[in-house]
Amino acid sequence: MFEQIVNVERMEQAVNLFGSFDENIKIIENEYDVAVISRGSELKVSGDAENVSRGVRAINGLLMMINKGEQLNEQNVRYVLSLVNDGNEDKLSAMTADCVCITSKGRPVKPKTLGQKKYIEAIRDNTIVLGIGPAGTGKTYLAVAMAVTAFRAKEVNRIILTRPAVEAGEKLGFLPGDLQHKVDPYLRPLYDALFDMLGADNFQKHQERGNIEVAPLAYMRGRTLDDSFIILDEAQNTTIEQMKMFLTRLGFNSKMVVTGDITQVDLPEGKRSGLVDAMRILKNINAISTVRFTEKDVVRHRLVQDIIKAYEKNEEVRRRNGK
Repeated sequence: MFEQIVNVERMEQAVNLFGSFDENIKIIENEYDVAVISRGSELKVSGDAENVSRGVRAINGLLMMINKGEQLNEQNVRYVLSLVNDGNEDKLSAMTADCVCITSKGRPVKPKTLGQKKYIEAIRDNTIVLGIGPAGTGKTYLAVAMAVTAFRAKEVNRIILTRPAVEAGEKLGFLPGDLQHKVDPYLRPLYDALFDMLGADNFQKHQERGNIEVAPLAYMRGRTLDDSFIILDEAQNTTIEQMKMFLTRLGFNSKMVVTGDITQVDLPEGKRSGLVDAMRILKNINAISTVRFTEKDVVRHRLVQDIIKAYEKNEEVRRRNGK
């Protein structure tokens, strides 16, 4: 039996570290098969030497997050454990230091994974960024946060958010109302992100002035978008022609972020995804960057990661059997 001591400076650090009903510490104990006992300002970690070493590194990583003002939850505890297991916990410091935006309620928006950190840096450094990955990785939310930051800093005059109005099993024509009412449900995730960043009143004010535009992709045809931060969401559902049309709308002093999940294409059978095509065609062009997220970057419920992995495994088996 091997033991190692971790010093905790303040009681509130220990309270945050342990979590409600010791849930955070139990995750560490179960992951590494160690015992963690609190004795005043010290934590004693005991078990197999290698597991204790990992457990201590995980605890130190979590304490560093607490010192940076982060509130621990199951998602970020498990992510720190995955970094420790990959030997990347030293990268935690740079990740937690980066505040992208402050929401209308005063909450800082920060990258929660290394994939998200890479995505934020790519948007800062490039004119066009393709963000590819599964649901729950923050592709759209972080892109909107970056757009709002650029808008507040007067780096751009407009934010333009768009999506292809492609049905995912439902029929657009059956929805009530005029065209705007029919497409609004498709644009709802974009509205939600903007409401969170700006507040409903500010959003409405900027929208009425024409500084913010949320519209279906078809509305982009024939336009040149200068001084704008443009986000194309759910881009896996664009055709090749739509993607080319969208990308060639780029004007001076503008940025584009294209997000999508190439495993969830809702196009009719036989139609190739414009996003898949763009990834191949644009990969060697300067100022265009592609960032790929994995299930480790999922910041929703833990089961979302498990669901994504299960589907990926099933797809791999299906392809293997097909061959």
